[in-house]
Amino acid sequence: MTSAMPSRHRRPVGVHGSVQPSGQQHLQSGPVTSDKPRTLTQRTLDDRLSLVSAAAGALAIVWIIYDRLLPFSGTLGFLICWYVTFVGLYTALTSLRYPRPIVIDRVAQTAITGCALVVGFALATTVIYTFWQGRHALVHLNFYTKDMGGVQPATDPLNKGGALHAIVGTFLELGVAVAVSLPLGIAAAVYMTEVGGRLSKVVRTVVEAMTALPDLLAGLFVYATLILTLGFQLSGFAAAVALSITMLPIIARSSELALRVVPGGLREAGLALGSTRWRTVRRVILPTAAPGLATALILAFARAVGETAPVLIVSGASGYMNFSLTHNPMNSLPLFVYEGIRSGQPLWIARGFGAASILLAIVLIVFVIIRFIARGPNRRAR
Repeated sequence: MTSAMPSRHRRPVGVHGSVQPSGQQHLQSGPVTSDKPRTLTQRTLDDRLSLVSAAAGALAIVWIIYDRLLPFSGTLGFLICWYVTFVGLYTALTSLRYPRPIVIDRVAQTAITGCALVVGFALATTVIYTFWQGRHALVHLNFYTKDMGGVQPATDPLNKGGALHAIVGTFLELGVAVAVSLPLGIAAAVYMTEVGGRLSKVVRTVVEAMTALPDLLAGLFVYATLILTLGFQLSGFAAAVALSITMLPIIARSSELALRVVPGGLREAGLALGSTRWRTVRRVILPTAAPGLATALILAFARAVGETAPVLIVSGASGYMNFSLTHNPMNSLPLFVYEGIRSGQPLWIARGFGAASILLAIVLIVFVIIRFIARGPNRRAR
């Protein structure tokens, strides 16, 4: 009876004589392909041609209408009209092939990219212009090794004198300001995020209010407190205190945001392993938030490094080298730039642009160093 059974009811036999289910025979009949996610950012040749044609078409349309038909002029207006027309044409070309969600995604990506290019162009032109204007002073070695003692900056050539006293004063003042504001700002952020309570709301309100505090008021506060009341001299220490007041709220507020984005599971895991709260904060939370804390320090440093008004009020300018933070006025690069630009003398202005170029270089170097140090805990954690 077994041999008389129709062949369509027979089940396939495996290599070793075992009966295989019919579903497995169907699955193994074709090649196995892996299910890969679709790449959303992939662009074809048609997409690139649409982008280029939209830019070229917008340029032609705006040139004819803006420059030839209408009584308009100006490079800025032309670029704005071109960009708006370009986005419209690119939207129309994309909608001919793709559905509405993809069109919205492409248009949003184009708009964000355009904004990023505008910011990058503004930053690049500022840096290039500053270094180009200061090239006459930067090529002289004495500009980095000498001060302005006995030099007439408006009449003496650029191979006499330099900005060494301003460079040293900037590093001394900012060093003291960072040493004071960084631990206090991180401590305030840890208190607001990890401790909490009613007093933390008061601290957060004070920090937010100090963030909007004008720098001139910080200089006046230090002048009235340290110099008039306590009898301190006009010095670099008073300038460092004024700079620390401007840096403290930025570090505290930015550090709070960096600590808040740390996953709560890390806190729970540390406490579950028997660690104390402060040990968890020191060994887990702070290393995890190190890139955000570095960003907070960079933002505060970038604001304080260019301050002129509070330093001018509580320290004053000087043309001589001064290593003492508590006696005599101490110059800084922002003050050096301020005096040079407002003088109206070509040689003095060239020295001011040279000092501004050094200031930009210092900010860039400090930015790279801080980012490199901040990545150290993350690399060790991996």
